[in-house]
Amino acid sequence: MKLPLTRLLLYVQDPALLKAFYQSYFGLRLIEEIEAEWVVLDAGGVELALHRVGVPFRASPAPKNTSNAKLVFTVPSGLGKLREQMANAGVSMREPKRYDGFPYLMCDGEDPEGNVFQLLQPD
Repeated sequence: MKLPLTRLLLYVQDPALLKAFYQSYFGLRLIEEIEAEWVVLDAGGVELALHRVGVPFRASPAPKNTSNAKLVFTVPSGLGKLREQMANAGVSMREPKRYDGFPYLMCDGEDPEGNVFQLLQPD
């Protein structure tokens, strides 16, 4: 039996901050929201859910680079321009890269809480 992935849930410190980030840079449409606790965004074939972490984890900032997940956004064209725009706005962005035999230009970045995302542009 094939079961489709319908939602990816991230536990976050500030759902409103990340909602603004993903709407601003990726144009994701808001599906539902419980203020300061829960946000669901339409990311195409899957929903991106942002759930505020539990009370014991709210006292300190989330440690950076601890997630083993990467959100990948396909950019039809203009990856370099989008990367530059995001970097100029203070978004942590890495340099574009390519791998032999893989027909894509890629560039990783981090959202305001350190979750890694990738911009992926087909050749």
